[in-house]
Amino acid sequence: MSAASTRVLDTARTGRGMVWVIAVMLFLTVLATAGGIGTARATGAVGVQVGGRATVQIAAADPGRREATAGEAASLLAGVAGVSGVRVVPRAEIAQLLSPWLGGDADDVDLPIPVLVDVTLADAGAAQRVRQALASLPGARLDLHSQALAPVRAFLRTMSMLATLLVAMMLGATAFVVVLAARAGLEAHRGTIEVMHMLGATDVQVARLFQRRLSLDAALGAAVGGVAGLAAVALLGAQASALGSELLGAVTLGAMGWAALVVLPFGFVALAATVARRAVVRSLGQML
Repeated sequence: MSAASTRVLDTARTGRGMVWVIAVMLFLTVLATAGGIGTARATGAVGVQVGGRATVQIAAADPGRREATAGEAASLLAGVAGVSGVRVVPRAEIAQLLSPWLGGDADDVDLPIPVLVDVTLADAGAAQRVRQALASLPGARLDLHSQALAPVRAFLRTMSMLATLLVAMMLGATAFVVVLAARAGLEAHRGTIEVMHMLGATDVQVARLFQRRLSLDAALGAAVGGVAGLAAVALLGAQASALGSELLGAVTLGAMGWAALVVLPFGFVALAATVARRAVVRSLGQML
C-alpha cells in the first residue's frame, strides 16, 4: 500500500464528529460505572455495619423507671449468648441526634425521650434470644438495624443494576456510532477505494487504513471524555465526603474501582478499532 493512498484516507474528515460522540459517551460511561461501583460497595458496607447491630428502646412513662429498666436490660443482655456488646446510650448523645428536629428543646429534662441500649449481635440467632430475654421487661422493644435499612439496601442494589444496564447501553451505542462512521467514510471514498483495488489493494489492507483513522478519532475522544469523567467523579467524591454522611461516605470506589475507570478509555479505543475493522471488511464485501 502506497504512502499516498494512506494520506488520502487519513486526511478524510467524514465522520470526524465521532470524536465528540465518543467523548460524550465515555464521559457518561465513566459516571455510570463510578455510580455502579460506588453503590455496590455502599450496599456491602451498609450490610457489614448494620448486620450485627440492634437497639433496645425503653419507652416507659416514668423517667426513673426508664433508667432502671435500661440498666436491667443492659445487665440481662450482657449474659445472652451471641451478644458481644451492650451499651446504654447517654441522654446527651440522644439529645444531640434529635437536635436537628427539636433544636434546644432536645436537652429539656422533662422531654420524655426513650432510653436506648445499643446491642452488638455476634450471630444471626442472637436476635431471637434477645427478644426472648426482653419479654420479661415491660416497655422494652428491640429494633434491628438491618430491618430498618433494608429499603435503603434494596434501593442501592437497584441503582447498581441500572448503572450496569446504562454502561451496556453506552457500549452498544458507541459500537453503533463507529459502524456509522465507518460506512460514511467508505461511501465518501468509494472512488478512491475502487482505484486502490485496481492497483492490487485487498479489502484487509483498506480496512486497516480505516481502522487506523477511526482508532485515532476514538483515542482522541476517549482522552477528552476520560479526563472529564475522572475529574467529575473526583469532584463528586470530594463533595460527598465533605457532607459527613455515613451513608454517602460509604459510596467509595476503592483502588480497584479507580483502576476500572482508568482502563475504560483504553477499552473504548479497543472496541472502536475492533468494530471499525469488522464493519469496513463487511461493507467492502457488499460494495465491491
